[in-house]
Amino acid sequence: MFERFSKDARDVVTCSVALAERTGADSVTEEHLLLAMLDQEGTRAAFAFAALGVADRRASVEAALAAARRRGGLSRADADALAGLGIDVTEVVSKVEAVHGEGALRSGGRPRRRWTSGRRGFTPAAKDALEKSLRIAVARGDRHIGGEHLLLALTAMPGVVAEVLADHGATYESAQRAMFGSGPRGS
Repeated sequence: MFERFSKDARDVVTCSVALAERTGADSVTEEHLLLAMLDQEGTRAAFAFAALGVADRRASVEAALAAARRRGGLSRADADALAGLGIDVTEVVSKVEAVHGEGALRSGGRPRRRWTSGRRGFTPAAKDALEKSLRIAVARGDRHIGGEHLLLALTAMPGVVAEVLADHGATYESAQRAMFGSGPRGS
């Protein structure tokens, strides 16, 4: 599939791997894909981020992603659903951090792996985003997978990244309009 990626999509993937390595992450996540995409200039996705006001709010995006990591990767929707069952996620996080230290839920409780091969694996959700970008490109009739398809995939998938993007004004529909106009090609 990687051979079908355009230069900007390849750059997103390679930069997300580098970002995961710099931050000491166990694997490449959809968050890394998003942050790598935010670093790009001159692409359709960068244009969409600028048009939607996301590019100027990177610090806010990073803070929202960090807040979700602190909650153990739960989206606000997940936390609200648990609240409906009488479980206060904020209270649970506070109690865990009181015992195990601040940020105890960030790594999911797994011990850190040392990467001797120099390669990070992709999480299932990151792989799903890459595969969904292919489906979006095919549905649009595009021959190559670009960063624009990756952005649409990230907005279309349930979870923290799509929630953070939506909170910052980048939904599937708004990103599609910013990048391609109002034409309803594929999804």
